[in-house]
Amino acid sequence: MPHATPDSSRPPVRVRVRRVYEPPEPDDGLRVLVDRLWPRGLAKADAHLDEWPKSLTPSNELRRWYHGPDGEFAEFRHRYEQELAAPDAAEALARLRARAAEGPVTLLTAAKDPSVSHTAVLMEALGAQ
Repeated sequence: MPHATPDSSRPPVRVRVRRVYEPPEPDDGLRVLVDRLWPRGLAKADAHLDEWPKSLTPSNELRRWYHGPDGEFAEFRHRYEQELAAPDAAEALARLRARAAEGPVTLLTAAKDPSVSHTAVLMEALGAQ
């Protein structure tokens, strides 16, 4: 899947990334957990989630590879983009893109540095960067 480029025919998307451990804010809009695993130490009631589309999350195999000794971000990005092109993921991505065109969406993650995580790739795929 090539990197997303802005499309002037589409309405702008309002997407941001926040750590799932931060308290919800009134302007979060739709709150979507984009991690495959449930965040450690967080009660489900405290997450205030609207959706958890696991088809948009990196596969367990990809996640393990990236966090292992050979994982590096450029290759992770490439592999994750391929996963996002799969039918279920592409459909979920299109739904999320449509929701973001209607109002704000907050992608929630436990990643300590979202700039080198799957959320950066998702933001690009959504056309938010």
